Amino acid sequence: MVGAFIALILRLISDDLYGPSSIFFENDVFAQIGLVMLIGLAAKNAILIVEFAKAEYEKGRTAMDAALASARLRLRPILMTAFAFILGCVPLWLAVGSGAACRQILGTTVIGGMLAATLIAIFLIPAIFYMVEKLSNRKEKEKSEVVVVGEPASVVKDAKTSA
Repeated sequence: MVGAFIALILRLISDDLYGPSSIFFENDVFAQIGLVMLIGLAAKNAILIVEFAKAEYEKGRTAMDAALASARLRLRPILMTAFAFILGCVPLWLAVGSGAACRQILGTTVIGGMLAATLIAIFLIPAIFYMVEKLSNRKEKEKSEVVVVGEPASVVKDAKTSA
């Protein structure tokens, strides 16, 4: 969503430099519709990356290998979806005539947001998956290493090895 707002601000600045523009930041219903579309596509990409990474992790790969494998596996579909979506919105972005301002705002929001969401999906989602898996495994290890008060350490150690 940050990418969408940055694109809207850049469009506002470029309109000021090259012609008349509104004096306020556009956050109307058209920009908000674009943000809803972006949330859906970005969430779909993130869910698919995490789903593939989780499956690889459960097969026995390390969290790093699973995250990298899922990013490699999902790279092409994410890029294809993003570029098709962006190129489909270029006519909105370049609209002229009556009602062009509405279409330009929607196109700008969607194009800028989709570019940012694609970069986040490719680079940040696998890294976040890795960090979350490492943190959750650390907590599980701490819970499993509970020391029984009053029992000798050898009994606790034998109980762990026999289980």
